[in-house]
Amino acid sequence: MNLADLTATELLAKYRDGSVSPVEVIEDVLTRVDQVEPQLCALYAPDPTGARAAAHESERRWRDGTAGALDGVPVTVKENIATRGTPVPQGTAATALSPATEDAPAAARLRAAGAVIFSKTTMPEYGMLSSGVSTFHRLTRNPWDLTKTAGGSSAGAAAAAAAGYGPIHVGTDIGGSIRLPAGWCGLVGLKPTHGRIAVGNPYAGRAIGPLTRTAPDAALALQVMSGYDPRDHTSIPLASDVFEVDVDGLRVALLLDAGVGLPVDPEVTAAVSAAAAVLEKAGAIVEPITPIITRDMLDGLDRFWRIRSATDIAALPEERRAKVLPQIREWVSTASDLTASDVFDGYSQMGAMAAAVGRVFTTYDVILSPVAPITAFPAELAYPTDDPGKPFEHIAFTVPYNMSQHPATTVNAGWSTSGLPIGAQLAVPHHQDLRALALADYLDTHRADTRPWPTTP
Repeated sequence: MNLADLTATELLAKYRDGSVSPVEVIEDVLTRVDQVEPQLCALYAPDPTGARAAAHESERRWRDGTAGALDGVPVTVKENIATRGTPVPQGTAATALSPATEDAPAAARLRAAGAVIFSKTTMPEYGMLSSGVSTFHRLTRNPWDLTKTAGGSSAGAAAAAAAGYGPIHVGTDIGGSIRLPAGWCGLVGLKPTHGRIAVGNPYAGRAIGPLTRTAPDAALALQVMSGYDPRDHTSIPLASDVFEVDVDGLRVALLLDAGVGLPVDPEVTAAVSAAAAVLEKAGAIVEPITPIITRDMLDGLDRFWRIRSATDIAALPEERRAKVLPQIREWVSTASDLTASDVFDGYSQMGAMAAAVGRVFTTYDVILSPVAPITAFPAELAYPTDDPGKPFEHIAFTVPYNMSQHPATTVNAGWSTSGLPIGAQLAVPHHQDLRALALADYLDTHRADTRPWPTTP
């Protein structure tokens, strides 16, 4: 196997015994990028010179016995996670570019642990799409099928992980933006308990988390990035959970119908049901549940997000406002029709969504569902509906946990007949992030149909 395809845990073991150097690894990763990136378009602001220098420094630390928890491991971070000296365009040509003055908390913790951050990754317009469509970045594509989207808004992170641009990639999630692309690219993608990883610029529902090929790598990245940071008043101290789970007796709520949004593809239902059967065979108590959220909840969220985005865009100078993606401008164009009561009701529906999730966890230990009702859609579409008036019909399985602040992770549950990955989602009570990843690891290692990672020309 190429060094670029090794997991973080494998790399660290090889660094410890001296059989592999971080310098060798970053060279293999950069070679992979050179081969694949022209088709994939996953990266923003790659820094091969800085990466090579960082790898040499890591090699020295391993030799001196001062290596950190992720020393020499190649990592990317999403472009809206600030890194010192690099502009943060937020996926849109409407942003005035100026270099970030400091690393965001997650990036700072990765660097402190010795990770080699060799590039940022792409995102769609303002992070408000579940695709890679952007007026600033090139169109990011799915390594499993270049005609399909990698998902979004952590589009480049998911594509890079699936293509083997090293083992750890960090994204953000406000309604499914880690989990949707992870599901569509066959990855483990964790939206952690709110505040476990400091965001730096907190907003209701916003979280930072890893996208990786394996659950142990996601757990490693989570532990490095976790902890309180004074720049984020919502961040919390280190948690004490562990990477283990006892499936026997686990109370599993099986949610196959979100109750709102796009209908679930039968192949998706079959794959998630098969994952449930694996847990049941191991002694879990699996019970189907009725939908958690309602049409009013999802529409209320839409109204609140719409007015928030409209306010941000209206504040731009006219020449920059004209550069915003037309689909986003069309989506926010109706914001002026909303009353103050409409917006307040929308905000209240976010709380109602959170309460609905909380009620499920009074009875169950985990909620198992699809990540998305469909497999990856055509790359050129901003939304799977291709309708700016209906932009959130695919997030009904993911967004409830942003509002409730519960951790939720993805794991590959199988493939469609056309060979596209199908993701299952595992949501658990607050502060049980590592337990969720351990459960994802159990499902991953007990999946009957395993396939090699994609090789893109």
